[in-house]
Amino acid sequence: MTSEVAPMLERAKALDKHMTKTNPQLSAAVRTITGKKVKQLRKQGLIPSTVYGQEMTPVSVQIVDKDLHGIFDHVGESGLVDLMLEGKKLPVLFRNPQYHPVMGTLTHIDCFKVNLKEKINAFVPVEFIGESAAVKGGKVLVEVVNEVEVEALPADLPEKIEVDLVALETIDSVVTIADLIVDRTKVEIKNDPEQVVVKVEEPKVEEEPVVEESAEVVVAPAMNQKTPEEKVADDAKAAEEKKKEKEDK
Repeated sequence: MTSEVAPMLERAKALDKHMTKTNPQLSAAVRTITGKKVKQLRKQGLIPSTVYGQEMTPVSVQIVDKDLHGIFDHVGESGLVDLMLEGKKLPVLFRNPQYHPVMGTLTHIDCFKVNLKEKINAFVPVEFIGESAAVKGGKVLVEVVNEVEVEALPADLPEKIEVDLVALETIDSVVTIADLIVDRTKVEIKNDPEQVVVKVEEPKVEEEPVVEESAEVVVAPAMNQKTPEEKVADDAKAAEEKKKEKEDK
């Protein structure tokens, strides 16, 4: 697939030149409730959070649950967000989302304030799109990597990296880290370039369990088998017949 990367990357760069990336904005308020009492906030539709970063003292805040989900579901942990706090706009990345162990709902999240002029490391999700011709033909798609580590300026972090499965045409087709399409002048992928991201394999055939044949056991028909009581009765009958024969003589 490597030979196809160059032209696709050029198209991505050309498209990027005509697009101005605008960060989503999210409002937060200073939080005074802490500890176990934060349950009260969640009942009110608010999510507790902490804003921290270089050159700032951590601040406890609360964010409207609905607003937070709308943005977090879209940008994940690699999309830059403008957090509005007390009239200031802070560029942040979401970090350490925590979920309820039973309900699975978001219970807390961190907001990491970044320096827009300093490169940072982040994990970016891989999104598979399209459909493989090999998979249509009955082969099996094996997703090996679902996120990659990258280094870039905060504003250049991709929210996701798409992998087009159309390129997987045969059983030997694979996509490696080196094949991922990003602007390498801005984004450095830290994973091993030869690491497989997704591949196609033959479907596994489940072998039927082998049943070992045991030695044949001959069982006499039930009709030929007699109980002890029947044997006693037969012996008594035979003795009676012999006695009768002697009397007849």
